[in-house]
Amino acid sequence: MSVLRAEGMCKRFGGVSALDGVSLSLAAGTVHSVIGPNGAGKTTFLNLLCGIYAPSAGRVFAGERELTGAPAHAFARAGIGRTFQTPQIFLNMGALENVMAGRHLHERCGLAAALLCPPWRARAERDCREQAAQLMREVDLGQWLHAEAGALPYGALKRLEIARALAAQPEALLLDEPAAGLNARETHEIDELIRRIAARGIAVVLVEHNMRLVMGVSDRVLVLDYGRALAEGSAEEVRRDPRVIEAYLGAEALAA
Repeated sequence: MSVLRAEGMCKRFGGVSALDGVSLSLAAGTVHSVIGPNGAGKTTFLNLLCGIYAPSAGRVFAGERELTGAPAHAFARAGIGRTFQTPQIFLNMGALENVMAGRHLHERCGLAAALLCPPWRARAERDCREQAAQLMREVDLGQWLHAEAGALPYGALKRLEIARALAAQPEALLLDEPAAGLNARETHEIDELIRRIAARGIAVVLVEHNMRLVMGVSDRVLVLDYGRALAEGSAEEVRRDPRVIEAYLGAEALAA
C-alpha cells in the first residue's frame, strides 16, 4: 500500500495552469525525486501534497485516507511532513526548542495542565526534550544542542528543519531543495541523512536541482516540464531519456 498517493493533480492560478494531471505513488522507505527546470511546477506539487494548496482537480491520499482539499494540519496529522527551500526556523528560540515544537502533534497539554504543571506534564516535557536531543544527534547537530537557532550556520539550519519535521514522526517527508546553497561537504551530509531517513521506513519526496545527489539517492525520479509529467522511472532510465536530456539535464548528463 502506498504511503502517499496523488492522482491527476492539477493547480490553476487564475488562467495560468501551474500543474496539469501529475500523479505519484510513494512506497514506505523509498526516495522519489521530482526534478525539472525552474517553473516546472515542482514546489507547487509539494504544496498540493501537504495541503498548503488545494488542488483545482485530482485527488491525494495518505494510505487509504483521502485528504483532497483538507487543510495542512490534517496532512500533518496523517503523517505528511515538509521542509522548505528556505528553512522556516524560529530563530529567536533555541535549536533544541525548534525540534521540540515539531512534536506538538503528539503532546497532550491543555490550558489547565500548562497552568498547573502536574507531575505527568513535567515528565512529558522531559521526555520530549530528550527525544528532540536524540533527533538532533541523529542529524549531526549534537554540538548545537544548547545553541540559539539564530547562531547556527546555514547548512546546520537545513538539518535542523529536517530534525523538526522528523519530530512529528511522519510516514512521508517532503524535502524542498535541501541541498540548495550548500557546499560539497554539506551536500554529502544531506545525502547520507536522506538515506538514513529512508532506511527507517519513511517515504521521501525530494525536490532538488543537484543532479549528483538526485541520481545517487533516488529509487524513482519524476521529471516535470511546464507543469506536466515528462518522464518517470529509475534514476538511470531518466538520466538517459532523450526528452529529459533535451528539456533539462543537457548532454553532459550522459557523461556524469
